[in-house]
Amino acid sequence: MAVPGTTLPETVLRRLRPSDAPAVHAAFASADDMARQGDVATPEDAERYVAYLLADDSSHEPWAIAEGDELIGLVAVTVDEENLSGWFWYWMTHHARGRGLTGRAAATVAHWALTERGLERLELGHRVNNPASGAVARRAGFVKEGTERGKFLVDGQRIDVDTYGRLRTDPPPEFAALPMVDGG
Repeated sequence: MAVPGTTLPETVLRRLRPSDAPAVHAAFASADDMARQGDVATPEDAERYVAYLLADDSSHEPWAIAEGDELIGLVAVTVDEENLSGWFWYWMTHHARGRGLTGRAAATVAHWALTERGLERLELGHRVNNPASGAVARRAGFVKEGTERGKFLVDGQRIDVDTYGRLRTDPPPEFAALPMVDGG
């Protein structure tokens, strides 16, 4: 709850920056399930992770979800230029989950990717034991296309993955877009 006379920091989408590495490290340390998003255990790992996403020859379009200027999550599209499609993915720090920001950010970036970025198809997958990720996908206008049975081996157990797609021609969902800054 805000203190009277103060304002909450605005949540925006902005381009990932090298200076976000400490916040990326903190995000990966914020919850055990973040290990599925990449190998970031040290500050140096976080610097490599960010550098990889920002490399000149990168196929990634990473957008930081930021409160004020602090990164609290990430939405990205890994672009396949030849097919005008993209693998869509997202994560949120543990302390920022449950506020609906991931769904709003995902819907905003998906809309951008299918309009301004010029892609024709987006796809994503999530473990069936992570229903919150499926809810984000549906809020962002993705349609469930199937289930890949036993796709991942996690802690000795086979886990199914639900797959989703969104086409440029699909009707967009209703959502409150987050402002896109720094190149949106």
